[in-house]
Amino acid sequence: MRICITILVSAVTLSAGAQSGKPSGVQPGVRPNIIFILADDLGYGDLGCYGQQKIATPNIDAMANAGLRFTQFYVGTTVCAPSRASFMTGRHTGHTPVRGNREFKPEGQFPLPDTTVTIPRLLQDKGYLTADFGKWGLGYPGSAGEPLKQGFSLFYGYNCQHLAHNYYPDHLWQNDQRVELTVNRQGDSIYAADLIHQHAMEFLRQPKDRPFFLFLSYTLPHAALSVPHDTVYDFYVKKFNEPPRNPATTPQYEKAAFEPYPHAAYAAMVARLDRYVGEVRAGLERQGIADKTLVLFSSDNGPHREGGNEPDFFDSNGPLKGIKRDLYEGGIRVPFIACWRGKIRAGTVSSFPGAFWDLFPTFGELGDGGKGRPAGAPEMPQIDGVSIVPTLVGDTGRQRQHAYLYWEFHENGGRQAIRWGKWKGVRLNVHNVADAPMELYDLDRDAGENKNVAAQHPEIVSKLISLMQEAHTPDRNWPLLASEGPMD
Repeated sequence: MRICITILVSAVTLSAGAQSGKPSGVQPGVRPNIIFILADDLGYGDLGCYGQQKIATPNIDAMANAGLRFTQFYVGTTVCAPSRASFMTGRHTGHTPVRGNREFKPEGQFPLPDTTVTIPRLLQDKGYLTADFGKWGLGYPGSAGEPLKQGFSLFYGYNCQHLAHNYYPDHLWQNDQRVELTVNRQGDSIYAADLIHQHAMEFLRQPKDRPFFLFLSYTLPHAALSVPHDTVYDFYVKKFNEPPRNPATTPQYEKAAFEPYPHAAYAAMVARLDRYVGEVRAGLERQGIADKTLVLFSSDNGPHREGGNEPDFFDSNGPLKGIKRDLYEGGIRVPFIACWRGKIRAGTVSSFPGAFWDLFPTFGELGDGGKGRPAGAPEMPQIDGVSIVPTLVGDTGRQRQHAYLYWEFHENGGRQAIRWGKWKGVRLNVHNVADAPMELYDLDRDAGENKNVAAQHPEIVSKLISLMQEAHTPDRNWPLLASEGPMD
């Protein structure tokens, strides 16, 4: 029997009314708290404020109404670890030290090198308290990539993203210490997502004498589809009236966490994530720090089709083509919402084409408080991002634009994608085929990438190929192109 550890706080829909006036902008010397809430495998169309019709997300919708909603924001790439590495380092996946989901035994992934300058390290140097609650996936225990070695003062959650597929694990990690959840060895008792969220809420309740950066790297709604069978789950079981799955015909890899009603389970997981967001924002109100805190919400890549989940049923990618593991828009364009009372105008929408690697310079600028780099702080590393502070505060005339956006994916034969203005180029099977052909899409006319116009625009194809060559820096740990040879 599943016994869910929960925080008994009802979901709170916060009013946008207090933010309806003109924002004041970021004043010199202001160093806000920064909270980045990162969903796991949540699609562009999975939220009400992005068109979702079947799952209610009132708290995230309220956050969008109270702040700024981006319509063309992109992840680092289309799977977990390299997407997060792009966020952490301010570099796209042609430059990141982690470019794929490579596993290490007994648990963990390919580590960030000890020389990496990450966002938490950057903010620590600026005097911030830094904490991560959720999923890490950027270095196995004992490696240089552990959270505490990459700039976090506090960590609680899963070190290994593969083990994070289990929502009732036998252990988690607190800082660099393994925390045993022995009761889960006898059955599903402690729901780890709730336990992680509890620790995050306790962090928010604690008094602090300096600004903080809080990374809430939640695992919802990643597979396995696994959620307590509570009243929300029961509501969606009845709403969808789906026939139960047959265990005999379920793929073997799904049987360890068999879910008879996957539509209901996925909806309940998204709803649970929405409740977490509401509780975080309500916690800021109780602490009286909502006007001192920038809250961001996004997802690490597009929606998944695992554990019985069906993105088509929910229209999880909205008007976009592709899902997780694709470099089409549905795999890499995600929800991105920013809220900061008095600084970000309520109910606004931005079409600025930004990406995860923009958050490094954005957080760096905010952490400096407009005063410049503190004396003795390390030099800024080479990055690919541009600060989006001007867009956040409505000063779009100052917003720097990207020359282009670039992505790599090192599985499924290797893939590349690039966006240059309205043009989007995609190449498949680049690890096996030299000079793999380029697909070309005009996103202004065809955001769904339905019509490949490469044959009509050879000069644009040639330009995008040259930009891909410029963007991709070969790495012996992550060979991508056929000319680079097989992976070690």
